[in-house]
Amino acid sequence: MIIPLDPAGYVRTPWKNGGGVTTDIAFDGDVWRFSRTPITAAGPFSDYSGFDRLQVLVAGAGLVLQTPTGEIDVRRPFRPVRFTGETPIVSRLEAGPVEVINLMGERSKVGIDLAILEAGQQQRLGPGIHIAYCPEGQAILQLAGETRDLQANGSVRIENIDDVATCRAGRIVLGSITCV
Repeated sequence: MIIPLDPAGYVRTPWKNGGGVTTDIAFDGDVWRFSRTPITAAGPFSDYSGFDRLQVLVAGAGLVLQTPTGEIDVRRPFRPVRFTGETPIVSRLEAGPVEVINLMGERSKVGIDLAILEAGQQQRLGPGIHIAYCPEGQAILQLAGETRDLQANGSVRIENIDDVATCRAGRIVLGSITCV
């Protein structure tokens, strides 16, 4: 099943720490969420103990996540990073505001993965829920004998399809959520 997600239906949610607002593109209550977030000022990340987090820079450059044990480098766009929700993090912006895609999941209930597909690249979709999101421009997704045109900020939710997703044009951020 491939379900288009209307950007008009995305939900704006204030950060737990009050430092900003995220746009939830898809979510399942408090179990997992796939969102796009502007980071306009350096500051602490919200505590999400018990969650795994994946993040990828989709606009801007120069984001660094400072942890007690060192830096998580998110300076370059479209290179996902993984960290735990309980890791104390303070962001640093080296070149102005940025925007990121976040995929968070309660680790006792779901496993998460985040992939970037560029034109010609493929990803096998297994069981679970997958969110294919176009962060900029336009993208074309081919899956299960169908071709979907995605505009900037457009997305589809994919469920119960065991097939290969192919990006025919543009760039797609593909979030995957599986039950553990």
